[in-house]
Amino acid sequence: MNLPLALVLLPAGAALAAFLTRADRPRRVLLVATAATHAALVIAGWARGATGDDAEAWLGLGPAELPFLAATSLLFLAASVYGAGYLAREAAAEHVDHEEGFLFQNTREAAFTGGLLLFLATMSLVAVSRHFGLLWVAVEATTLVSAPLIYFHRHHRSLEATWKYLLVCSVGIAFALLGNFFLAGALPRGASHVPMTQAVLAENAARMNPAWLKAAFVLLLVGYGTKMGLAPMHTWLPDAHSEAPSMVSALLSGALLNGALLAILRAHAVCVAAGLGDFSGGLLVFLGLVSMGVAAAFLIHQTDYKRMLAYSSVEHMGVMALGWGVGGAAAFGAGLHMMGHAFTKGMLFLAAGNLLAIWRSKQTSEVRGALRAAPASGALWLTGFLAISGLPPFGLFLSELRILQGLVAHARWTETALFLAFLAVVFVAMARVFLRMVFGEPSAKGETPLRLREPISAVLPPLALGLGALVLGVWIPSWIHSALQGMGLMLGGGR
Repeated sequence: MNLPLALVLLPAGAALAAFLTRADRPRRVLLVATAATHAALVIAGWARGATGDDAEAWLGLGPAELPFLAATSLLFLAASVYGAGYLAREAAAEHVDHEEGFLFQNTREAAFTGGLLLFLATMSLVAVSRHFGLLWVAVEATTLVSAPLIYFHRHHRSLEATWKYLLVCSVGIAFALLGNFFLAGALPRGASHVPMTQAVLAENAARMNPAWLKAAFVLLLVGYGTKMGLAPMHTWLPDAHSEAPSMVSALLSGALLNGALLAILRAHAVCVAAGLGDFSGGLLVFLGLVSMGVAAAFLIHQTDYKRMLAYSSVEHMGVMALGWGVGGAAAFGAGLHMMGHAFTKGMLFLAAGNLLAIWRSKQTSEVRGALRAAPASGALWLTGFLAISGLPPFGLFLSELRILQGLVAHARWTETALFLAFLAVVFVAMARVFLRMVFGEPSAKGETPLRLREPISAVLPPLALGLGALVLGVWIPSWIHSALQGMGLMLGGGR
């Protein structure tokens, strides 16, 4: 069995086993073991080199896919360790003596664990899919398997967020399907038999109808941009991230949004090969700046810290779109930003879950003195703020610096000014919230014994993700550097 297919079938098979397993502890062990095995396979694939080099291959694993897949797999591993402890604490808190209630709790956890594993399977399929039709199916599948994860708490707000997520993303995916039809219509006459893989379309791009290709890219950008969280199509994102369990929010922000970005970049690469890179890149730059501006506006006076992290994701997806649209050094920075954001935002959402477990509130005004009341989680929360703000020595500082270098190298002075202005507004808005939450005297809800609040399974995963974000800022291994360069060349960022 080839490696790309194995990366999809492994978590899919584990999901089936999770649905059928009645005992909680073996199911949690299965979740963590599958995540660890998946990460090991991704590392082995990186060491072995590219697979699926045939231009007509529907699946492949190379420079265009490995950074996305590695970020997803490592984030999922951290989230699974956190999630196993989270599920154990949820089961203890909701334990009831009568058999009917116990069976309901057991069934709900089985569905949640199986859903997490299916999420890993579908995200892996998104990463390795080089055929535009299969890619569309994979992106739609991620929507269907992640919606029940958002509804885990069975609250009316989580139900509303789930339906909003399904409806908005379904409209977006319909636009993307229409974009695939337009992409097929752009093929030259007599080329109906041409496989719709990225490589084959790039080879035939010079003979494709430019008007149809432009229309296809617009539709794909709107469709997948909805799933990516680009403004103004981002409306589902704050509700879903706010109401989902924290490890699910981490996966949505650090993995799901990246998968939609990859789909857009595959279409962008075809446009670049057809000589339409300025058109597709210009749209990416425009929506990137719009997303940063909208996020900056909503972050001012934000009172819900999980929604604050959600709008931060809108901002950072805008940063990535801007970098890819500019190309060159900025595209390399955008690729590095993708990995750094996945680790940093995963760290922050897991730390937010710890704060929520302590204070039982998502309101920023009710969380005070986190460093004193919960030293580990408070330190992670503060460190995450420094990292997500793009301060040295974290990876997002280096990636934003490379994007800035790309903007200056292309003499994009207006975009440079807006980029820096939006970053400054976001920094001030988030600093105002984070610093008040971290410092000062602990609020009343933070006075329970520390041993009940910060189990090791809730501290080590965000710590590991934070170390990953730090490593990307102080030392980029040569194999990661070459992969990011190759990703830029394959996905239209090398122009």
